[in-house]
Amino acid sequence: MRKQPGAALRCAALCPGVASTQTRAIDNAARRSHDVPRMFIVDAHLDLAYNVMRGRDVTRPAAEQPAVDNEIATVGLPDLRRGGVALVCATIFCPPRNYKNRGYTTADEARAIAMEQLTWYRRQVDDGRMNFVVSRGDLPAETEPPASAAAGPLRFILLMEGADAFRGAGDVAEWYEHGLRIVGLAWRKNRMAGGTGHPGPLTDEGRAIARACDRAGIIHDMSHLAEESFWELLYLSSAPVIASHSNCRKIVPGDRQLSDEMIRAIVQRDGVIGLNFYDEFLLPPEQYKKRRCRMGDVIAHAKHMTDVIGDARHVALGTDMDGGVGRDDIPFEMTSAADLPVVADHLSAAGFSDADVRGIMGGNWLRFFRRALPGT
Repeated sequence: MRKQPGAALRCAALCPGVASTQTRAIDNAARRSHDVPRMFIVDAHLDLAYNVMRGRDVTRPAAEQPAVDNEIATVGLPDLRRGGVALVCATIFCPPRNYKNRGYTTADEARAIAMEQLTWYRRQVDDGRMNFVVSRGDLPAETEPPASAAAGPLRFILLMEGADAFRGAGDVAEWYEHGLRIVGLAWRKNRMAGGTGHPGPLTDEGRAIARACDRAGIIHDMSHLAEESFWELLYLSSAPVIASHSNCRKIVPGDRQLSDEMIRAIVQRDGVIGLNFYDEFLLPPEQYKKRRCRMGDVIAHAKHMTDVIGDARHVALGTDMDGGVGRDDIPFEMTSAADLPVVADHLSAAGFSDADVRGIMGGNWLRFFRRALPGT
């Protein structure tokens, strides 16, 4: 349930391109009030290892990382710790060769890229910076104080964004043993399925891999699937589903966003949807590139989802704020992942109840993963 929005946020909603003194005061108060984490924060989509492949050192704060492809860094492990983030879904992403002139052309090349990224994650575990989450027992305990959960090595669930690294269904079990727990079959169209900007159904190979994922106990990420593939996978699979980093098609038209029918379908399977912080997926097309996105735009997508669903129990964060975007492409109120606690204050000021704010910031993801991950 949402409370009545405060005057400052109503002004921001009506004039989202104008940084009023009132909204800046909220931003500054938010940073002060969240010096010590007071709730679990979960970000269900970050491309950490991919950014290392691009030339960043994400073990350092974003402010100390170089610009890559004219993008100012926003995510480093120290920023996540400062922001009180207790859990992330960290991706393995194998870009195709025609994306920014780097990536794979064959399944074997995709596998080699994926293994390089897996090796980086394992190195972080060995160095004490990160910890794999492969079962419910690895999640923060319900009785664990949020500050304690965010203080140690960063917990992460391994998510494969695009199943390009699977040479066939026989590879799925191996990757499960490596710690993989979430798979999105396609990013753009690939051997498995239609994807963003490229319509199409599941292929025979995609169906075989989807069934192998089900047998292994892997969660399906629906975020990039083309419309036909989305509905076919829901029909084919009975496994848990999420959309780790997707927004509302009602606000931003296009196949990268979720229609209201897709939102309802994910919720009917008790899935969760992570709000994406990329400006192109936040701003209505007539406003994109004409103004900076703001936290009010994130709130607009959260409100629409909760209106469609009827509650806030299936809305959460999946910022993708390091996914080929830079600081100028995320909400104005944020400079790095250290500012994620600010989202809670904007949700509260927009009328969301305290329980709903805690759910969106991380509680909804924790509830989902406590059900969807294996018990041991």
